[in-house]
Amino acid sequence: MFMKTKPIFSLLVSMSVPMMLSMLIQSLYNIVDSIYVSWLGTDALTAVSLAYPLQNAIVSVAVGIGVGISSAISIHLGAGNQEKADRAATIGIGLTVFHCILFILAGLVVTRPFLSLFTDKSAVLEDACAYTYIVLCFSFGSLLQIAFEKIFQGIGQMKITMILLIVGCVVNIILDPILIFGLLGFPELGVAGAAIATVIGQISAFLLYIVVYLRKSYAIHIRAKYLRFDPSIIRQIYSVGIPSSIMMLLPSVLISILNSILTAFSGVYVAVLGVYFKLQTFIYMPANGIVQGMRPIIGYNYGAGETHRVRSAIRYSLACAAGLMLLGTLLSLLIPEQIFALFNADAELLECGVTALRIICLGFLVSSVGIIYSGTFEALGNGRNSLIISLLRQFVITIPLSFLLAKLWGPVGVWISFPAGELCASIAALLLLRSYEKGTLSPFRLSDKEKRPQA
Repeated sequence: MFMKTKPIFSLLVSMSVPMMLSMLIQSLYNIVDSIYVSWLGTDALTAVSLAYPLQNAIVSVAVGIGVGISSAISIHLGAGNQEKADRAATIGIGLTVFHCILFILAGLVVTRPFLSLFTDKSAVLEDACAYTYIVLCFSFGSLLQIAFEKIFQGIGQMKITMILLIVGCVVNIILDPILIFGLLGFPELGVAGAAIATVIGQISAFLLYIVVYLRKSYAIHIRAKYLRFDPSIIRQIYSVGIPSSIMMLLPSVLISILNSILTAFSGVYVAVLGVYFKLQTFIYMPANGIVQGMRPIIGYNYGAGETHRVRSAIRYSLACAAGLMLLGTLLSLLIPEQIFALFNADAELLECGVTALRIICLGFLVSSVGIIYSGTFEALGNGRNSLIISLLRQFVITIPLSFLLAKLWGPVGVWISFPAGELCASIAALLLLRSYEKGTLSPFRLSDKEKRPQA
């Protein structure tokens, strides 16, 4: 198979570039979505920012379980076990349907009590609830779309996932102004319109995945006969999926805690944090595209015993991610005013946002190691080490430092905690991979075969 024979760099490019492009489009959608909402006022932007943790919870579970499915598929295909790969895909879809039911129930029960913790403004609370009820109760589109996306990524079909992800985002971008502002004869729905546009885009992409899968035979087969209780497959999916979901959920927990700290200073800082997390997707999502292209390469070659190709894939991925992060750092340092101006920022929001962005961006470049190594451990089926890295990046260091430094320097202390967490996580990531399987997979360890020029 091409995963085992094609030169690593060209293979990584062919697998990652489609995902990077689709991630860029999705990042653009996230930013455009917030820009439209910002035209409704700072309170509307704050409402969507408050909804972000619960919205992110959907994506976190979907992507986490999807990564578990993709990892299992890649490893079994690399080892030549087609039936187990098919079973992993089928059971993975079954688990995703179960998660859809859980999110509908959670949306009805949790939304208002959770959001009321962070605001005493009734208008902000009502907008935040309206947005969140819609995205949670119609989350099946997001969950099933991402499950199919990861299955297709696990077999190397990156162009399909790129096209369908772009379609979903474009549908969303087109519908946003129509439903928010009531264009073309539609009612003016405000913040709720943004949520409706989001779920329609997700459902559209999911339905297209069904059409694409049914029209052609692929390397993976989803069959009813494989949909049975299989503890080993379920354990394999969740052993990667649960840590990955927790890793993805960390920003939600982080934002909720930081919102409680920043609210004590001003609601403007809550809006700044919400805008930053939209902006940082424009840097981190393309880097995640590299990780998504890298995972099946590493998983397949690890399953096939080609450790020198695993090391090479990690090295090239590190270099590509570092290039993206350097670009993000330079843009954040040189033109932060222009970036925040996109969100119709008033003078106070602009001043606070520029300061935050210039401080937080100092951690972008060093975060390359944590991002790539975390994805590497997911591809290897080791969710524990991936989770450790992510906990250090977004929880263990950042939150205690935020509480401490906020008392000394106010909101600036919160922003400083971001690069500090990235630095600690990257150091830990280097140590974890160097000690994993006696360091045989460390990208800085070259075998005799790698030292010779490859054709």
